[in-house]
Amino acid sequence: MTDINKTLFNINVESGKPAPGNLLIAEPFLRDQYFTHSVICLIEYEEKSTAMGIVMNHSTDYTLQELLKDIKIENPIKVYCGGPMSCDRLYFIHTLGDIIPGCREISPGLYIGGNFDKMVEYINAGYPTDGCIRFFIGYSGWSPGQLDEELKSNTWVVSSPPDSINLLTGDDDSYWHSAVRRMGVNLRGWLYHPVNPHAN
Repeated sequence: MTDINKTLFNINVESGKPAPGNLLIAEPFLRDQYFTHSVICLIEYEEKSTAMGIVMNHSTDYTLQELLKDIKIENPIKVYCGGPMSCDRLYFIHTLGDIIPGCREISPGLYIGGNFDKMVEYINAGYPTDGCIRFFIGYSGWSPGQLDEELKSNTWVVSSPPDSINLLTGDDDSYWHSAVRRMGVNLRGWLYHPVNPHAN
């Protein structure tokens, strides 16, 4: 059976190369609880091997204060859904480098994890979080070769990341639209596709 979405709205795109720190931007027809209009930051990638990423833009109803009793500041800090795997674990991506000892550099100036107590100290001291650090429940993972196949089928477009402030600022559909706009005119048509074309 013909996929009406692909038939009516297909756009040929040239994708970049996947690498840690690069972004996967979901094509507009992807219908999935976790990945519709998602933008994923790749954490680990090797060709024909497993891959790991974090969905950057799907906010949850949780705040960091609800999940961690050690967070004392009152201003609520959003928590995002990083993907369907290990949803009982909290991850954080940041630009703080050695301020959070033990972190791992994903790409120049971008880090994941690190000393949990130091992260709590940073937040309780009232330092900025927006554009500096973002928290996620769960992550996204691919079995060996799975992501390569999805890239061949144009499920994702690979983009180099924006500057760190833009990477860790904004959420939900507006975040996806911003990522698409940064890819230039070849993807402009994606911006006009409703999330559900059948509802138009």
